[in-house]
Amino acid sequence: MLPLARFAVGQRSSFSNLLRHFPLSFLDYFSSSSSEVPMESSQFSMAFVTAPDEQVAKKIAHGLVQNKLAACVNIIPKITSIYEWEGKVNEDSELLLMIKTRTTIIDDLTTFVKENHPYDVCEVISTSIEGGNRAYLEWIGSVVKEK
Repeated sequence: MLPLARFAVGQRSSFSNLLRHFPLSFLDYFSSSSSEVPMESSQFSMAFVTAPDEQVAKKIAHGLVQNKLAACVNIIPKITSIYEWEGKVNEDSELLLMIKTRTTIIDDLTTFVKENHPYDVCEVISTSIEGGNRAYLEWIGSVVKEK
């Protein structure tokens, strides 16, 4: 009889006794919450870039992925940016690129965006990813190689 079946039918067995019968990889799946990752989480980052239109957003997104500077770029349409520029408050319709990459690649990613963006001072900001789906983070690492 399988350990779980033995446990389920009420034989006297502690839960920890039950767990010793499962392979470690099975236990790892349940032992960490979705926010825990088994690797140094700060090795991955999200960068955010605004773009004036879909054509520019797609050009940058495709270039980042094709050049292995990002594993994935989400283009979020219809955001409104309110900002001060040259002493005047402006309001513009833009798109937001949410870019998943390795932290060590942020400088190269920033250079690529600056070279391919129409703004004089384009937004490229980043923050480290502190947790998430382990398989997804491993996928980012497999696509975007360590610098």
